[in-house]
Amino acid sequence: MKRIFRNPLMKAIPYALGFWLLAFIIESCVSRADDLSANATNSKPAVMRTPVDGIVVQPSEISEELEVVGTLVANQRVDIVSELTRKIVRVNVKEGSKVKEGALLFQLDDADLQAQLERLRQEEKLALLNEERLKDLIANEAIAQQDYDQASTNLKVIQAQIRELQVTISKTRITAPFNGQVGIINVHPGSIVSVNTILTDIEDNSVIKVDFSVPEKYTNTIYPGSVHTFKIASNDKEYQTKVIARAASLKENTRTLLVRSETANPNGNLLPGQSARLTLALSTSDSALSVASNALIPSSKGYSVYVSRNNAVVPVPVVIGQRSESAVVITSGLQKGDTVITSNLLRLVPGAPIQFVTLQ
Repeated sequence: MKRIFRNPLMKAIPYALGFWLLAFIIESCVSRADDLSANATNSKPAVMRTPVDGIVVQPSEISEELEVVGTLVANQRVDIVSELTRKIVRVNVKEGSKVKEGALLFQLDDADLQAQLERLRQEEKLALLNEERLKDLIANEAIAQQDYDQASTNLKVIQAQIRELQVTISKTRITAPFNGQVGIINVHPGSIVSVNTILTDIEDNSVIKVDFSVPEKYTNTIYPGSVHTFKIASNDKEYQTKVIARAASLKENTRTLLVRSETANPNGNLLPGQSARLTLALSTSDSALSVASNALIPSSKGYSVYVSRNNAVVPVPVVIGQRSESAVVITSGLQKGDTVITSNLLRLVPGAPIQFVTLQ
């Protein structure tokens, strides 16, 4: 007969393990609940701030400017033509050369005129001798006064014909009317020219004039003596030009005023006919407020900007003045020291909290 021995301690072990496991689970749950309760008590909702850039508005010197297009004009320019219908016997100048006033440019054929002049000079000598002889006779009352008067008048007529012919001969010598540069020559020796034939042209480019038009609004700000700047397409140099004259009235079709200025051209870099981009200085202010152009928010009612107040967005309506590529003058709406937001504008709404990344 087989005997089975049962130990009382072995029977109690399962109950002890179960109790211990239950106690561990309860303690873990209580500890987790305490942690969650503590976190809920100590944490607050995080505030999301939009990163932006800004600028503090300060008064600065601003020059109001107007850009217009003008045309360069020679100081003096004439077409060289003949006053006589004659043959050219000599071209005394090269194309593109510079000449002095009075320099011979073209010589026309004057052989027949010189022959006529010589004949008149001989007639003058004979008439002069006759007039002197009759003067002695009239002093002695040997001849009538009428005879002497006729001889004296004949002498004066011949002398007048000589002067007239000398004027005609002088027109066969075509000279430069002023210091300048000769253009393209259109004739050659042997050519028969008339009064309508343009032989060449000559320009004085030592001083260049600039003709431009300004709108009616600015006619009182552009006056003789005012200095402005311009550029041309052939180089990036900035030139200064001084206003010398204004038209007497506005053009009715465009309501613009024609203005002429001039600038020195010692190196000949400026050529008549070139276009000029002028920047006209209208007025200057040393207390103007300006902001970056990208800070403007357009709307149907005008423009506004976002200003930071207490680190929150506040829209402010503004009135703008002169604009450039990167900045705009604010004539109304902002005060010195206002902080204007210049970036992330599309993500902002009035009252939104912000955080400045850069502040100028």
